[in-house]
Amino acid sequence: MDRTQILLVGLPIFLFCSDILNLFAPPPPPKPTHHPSPRPKPQIHQPLDFPAQKQSGIGSIGIGNTVSIDFCTSCSYKGNAVTVKNMLESEFPGINVVLANYPPPLPKRILSKVVPVVQTGVIVAIVAGDQIFPRLGMTPPPWYYSLRANKFRSIASTWLLTNFLQSFLQSSGAFEVYCNGELVFSKLRENRFPGEIELRELVGRRLANTRFVSDIEGGVGL
Repeated sequence: MDRTQILLVGLPIFLFCSDILNLFAPPPPPKPTHHPSPRPKPQIHQPLDFPAQKQSGIGSIGIGNTVSIDFCTSCSYKGNAVTVKNMLESEFPGINVVLANYPPPLPKRILSKVVPVVQTGVIVAIVAGDQIFPRLGMTPPPWYYSLRANKFRSIASTWLLTNFLQSFLQSSGAFEVYCNGELVFSKLRENRFPGEIELRELVGRRLANTRFVSDIEGGVGL
């Protein structure tokens, strides 16, 4: 047999014998297993509880105080009044801001009630004057024929003029600011609206004076 045949026959016999020896050989001892030691958990630092910051003196100065804003509602001043109200409530927490209408003088209020009656009477006379004047036993006045010549234009002009007159009589042009019943700003006197910084200083000064007087009265009472 040549070497190639010996190798082909001997290799399977060698493998077979090694398998037989492995079956009867004792198993190797188990390898010791090393469990990783648990890592210490990182400490989570809790945030320190700091005491809440105290509000400044201006934050409590508004409590128990009232600011009244009397304005002309027919002059479209409501937007200005609401803006001032929000500003004061933000600057002086706890303050009570009251919005109210500032009525015009009594003569203007009386005339404003008469204007709608005159408006209705003129329009009815233009539309049905032919039947109204004869039943009243009156001769139509000259102005009636002038208005009657163009009904649409006369009615529209009467409507616009009387509405403008009524709006003028109902307006007072006022924007008055009172702090605890005392006037701190008057648009009727100054002929202008108050500035935001100006009004904040005026109200703040008035509130500080009121608080100072209250502290003195409390000390005297003790």
